[in-house]
Amino acid sequence: MAELNNPKHMFYEDKFEKQEQPYPGLQNKMEPVPDCGEKSYTGHSRLEGRKALVTGGDSGIGRAAAIAYAKEGADVAINYLSDEESDAQEVKSVIEAEGRKAVLLPGDLRDEDFARNLVHDAAKAMDGLDILVMNAGMQQYQKDVRDISTEQLKDTFTINVFSNVWMLQEALEHLPSGGSVIITTSIQGFSPSDILADYAMTKSAQRSFIISMAQQLGEKGIRVNGVAPGPIWTALQISGGQPQESIPEFGQTTPLGRAGQPVELADTYVLLASESASYITGQIYGITGGMPIN
Repeated sequence: MAELNNPKHMFYEDKFEKQEQPYPGLQNKMEPVPDCGEKSYTGHSRLEGRKALVTGGDSGIGRAAAIAYAKEGADVAINYLSDEESDAQEVKSVIEAEGRKAVLLPGDLRDEDFARNLVHDAAKAMDGLDILVMNAGMQQYQKDVRDISTEQLKDTFTINVFSNVWMLQEALEHLPSGGSVIITTSIQGFSPSDILADYAMTKSAQRSFIISMAQQLGEKGIRVNGVAPGPIWTALQISGGQPQESIPEFGQTTPLGRAGQPVELADTYVLLASESASYITGQIYGITGGMPIN
């Protein structure tokens, strides 16, 4: 019998050092640097000739999806904030090393005009668009609900919810039958934490949007699904997403006893984008280290 890997020990399982960065944070300054599949992901030509736009594609989960798509044969456009340029350039290098086209589209999804034009700019640059991954998110913890400012509330809802609607509205001009839309929601949409009230509210809204749009767009042959991560080691966590005192043991209360790495979500993003998922729509896949979503 072949020896199997114990999932508890396949990726980083030690305590993390406290480390704080201003939002949105840079992955290349984290310790340890998250594993987004630069070397650990192997492609199998499942997305040959496809064209994907990934928001938040410079780091974390979005970066893992973008890298996996390129290694599976797709051209990839990524969106990110201008402060994250150094991370984005790293992703561009990985995509181009796979012989695929990389399109960098920096900008702020809080700007409605930018969010709408982003979709068209990506489609123009790649001569088409058939995978839309809306992954970018705002997460800022507050221990007291009275500390959630109107500005934070607006920013969180605009990035996490409003931009999803704006982008999908524009994407329908480009997405063909067989196209795929994937939204990164969260376990917070199922089991909210007390310090992430506004973020959890947006993740619940995304759940509803996924289910509604899967019903509406099924007739067009466009599938809409979601991925609900649990505690994944990304720049989101160290740039206001978690209190610094929570960082050392981040993810260690899961049944698998460790935080997840972004690359561990990559195969699910590939599946949902591929024709192997031809009968999957309106679904949300939990990748949580054993924490239940229901």
